[in-house]
Amino acid sequence: MLQQPSARKLCVRHQRMADEGTNLKLQQALDALPVAEREAVSAIWSSFSSSSHPRRALILQGLLTMCCFSQLSLLTEQLAHLIRIDPFVVLPREVSLKVLGYLDATSLCRAAQVSRQWKSLADDDVLWRGICEQHIGQKCLKCGWGLPILEKRRRAVPPSLPPASVPASAATSVSPSPSPSMPGSGSSSQLKRPHEQDPGPSALSQQAKRLRLEERTRAASPPSEVFSHTVPSSAYPSNPLIVPLSELPPADLRTRPWKDVYCERLTIERNWRRGRCTVRTLKGHTDGVMCLQFSETLAHPSFPVLITGSYDRTARVWNLETGAEVHTLAGHTRAIRALQFDAVKLITGSMDHTMRVWNWRTGQCVKTLEGHTEGVVCLNFDSNVLASGSVDTTVKVWNFRTGECFTLRGHCDWVNAVQLWDSTATAPAGCDSSSAGESASRRAIDNGSSAPHIDPGKMLFSASDDGTIRLWDLSLRTCVRQFKGHVGQVQSLKLLLVDDQSRADDDDSDTLPDSKQPRDGMLSPRPRSPPAPPSARASLYPYPTSSPLLTRRSTAPALPFPPERTTPTSPAKRLKPVLISGSLDNTIKVWDIDTGKVQRTLFGHIEGVWAVASDKLRLVSGSHDRTIKVWSREEGNCTATLVGHRGAVTCLALGEDKIVSGSDDGDVRVWSFSG
Repeated sequence: MLQQPSARKLCVRHQRMADEGTNLKLQQALDALPVAEREAVSAIWSSFSSSSHPRRALILQGLLTMCCFSQLSLLTEQLAHLIRIDPFVVLPREVSLKVLGYLDATSLCRAAQVSRQWKSLADDDVLWRGICEQHIGQKCLKCGWGLPILEKRRRAVPPSLPPASVPASAATSVSPSPSPSMPGSGSSSQLKRPHEQDPGPSALSQQAKRLRLEERTRAASPPSEVFSHTVPSSAYPSNPLIVPLSELPPADLRTRPWKDVYCERLTIERNWRRGRCTVRTLKGHTDGVMCLQFSETLAHPSFPVLITGSYDRTARVWNLETGAEVHTLAGHTRAIRALQFDAVKLITGSMDHTMRVWNWRTGQCVKTLEGHTEGVVCLNFDSNVLASGSVDTTVKVWNFRTGECFTLRGHCDWVNAVQLWDSTATAPAGCDSSSAGESASRRAIDNGSSAPHIDPGKMLFSASDDGTIRLWDLSLRTCVRQFKGHVGQVQSLKLLLVDDQSRADDDDSDTLPDSKQPRDGMLSPRPRSPPAPPSARASLYPYPTSSPLLTRRSTAPALPFPPERTTPTSPAKRLKPVLISGSLDNTIKVWDIDTGKVQRTLFGHIEGVWAVASDKLRLVSGSHDRTIKVWSREEGNCTATLVGHRGAVTCLALGEDKIVSGSDDGDVRVWSFSG
């Protein structure tokens, strides 16, 4: 039996001709000619087809010399189409995706409009996941854009709850008493794409990885030794804040295309840059609102929670989604100036000289802390330490583990803001800061103090009406650095961890400050005395100029990334702490913590700045001029000014798609940029 000859493999050009039916069209045109002409044309084609490549080139050159412009125009029109080759028809899908991976989001969207095959490639999840990882939660080094994480889009929707009850973004710190970052605010694994009808093994494994990432991002707040927040729901049948004893039904995890994830966040970022937002006003307080905080990542309740404190001596708990007031916490006898809460407890500081620990879910006051001799203006706590600042010019540090309280003295006027900082968590690689902290603790033990109850490397920033910011080593109980630069009372602080490489772009853009504005009489119950000269302060409050932690950090060789986070493909980024302060000298300053010097000063407010908040992408400030300004954190330029309050903006909190602000007019405003 004769073996069948193997089918001739056509090149890309002739394969496309076969697919488009070009030869069939030529044959039909040839059949329409008379027999003599048909034979002549066939002979020419056969001769050209049997010729070698050099001979073909010679025949073509001769034919071109015989062509008139009309024939040359026809050739140009035909060649413009024939020489085009669709690379994605020829290349394997994996190679095509590799090529498209070099395009930005705009180019991918344009590529999706070419054809159905291009759209199938340009919309692939692999490409858009890479773009999301490049932009979400950080600033892209190529295009300069960064997109919000939007933690609320990552949360699962319980099947028993309506879609409107989906919680929103990451827990947000407040001003003037910023709270520590909540766990689970990482920027990896943003999303969700729809389940396919019959996913293959690779799709199932990819979904399983995403589900594991989702579980890791939903880590709960650290447990507290004060009390448990799980209360029998029968005791408070109508309270939506109570965690039920019975387990909630398993969440229905839903996913969606990465392209949708990117487009949603791009819309919000454009709204931020253009200042487009919707505003809601929450009314309930009968006097000025002085402090607030909101959280959108609590496991329960299902709605985001906002808590505000006011001069009307109450703290109010709100459903931030609907704007409804859930309940009111009453007990303080004077204005509430500071608050902070987590999943378990709420701590408020008041001008009645006390702090109260609340079960904010039930409204029960669990404990009252007394120690300050004047009003408490600010507070900040973490898992084991509470710090508070007061009108009595002192900072008190309360140890949750031992119940001990000690006092830090050094400021000569009101202490308006405190911020805890675990310096060992952000120390550069190669710096043995823990050993330095242990040696400091050993020295403190030798001096008879109980410093071992304070974790090594635990530091504290404090800001005061004396115009200075101080950095305290809680193990040594001494001031180790002083930040000078403001010419007015420093009202608020924000500590931010940013990528170390971003600091290379920061330069000193200081200009002449605006005129100093007087402090409002209603908000200043007593006149302020001018800060003491530096020499007098140095004689009254001597302190070392450096700490072992800071000294070791500044002299150790810095590595490009921490060894424990290094991978062969994507080296990890070092995190650098940046301190931001707002003052009644109308300015906002960004400080270098290592040197104590000002990196940048932001000008724009025409009256004093009461509150600041920031994330990796932007910075917001509230002022006595009744405005809120949104700034680009790295460039330092104002991108939007929000107007609406009828009094000084005294406190605010920044979310990924919203700003919540409180004012002397008694209103709480929610500025939403989600569109």
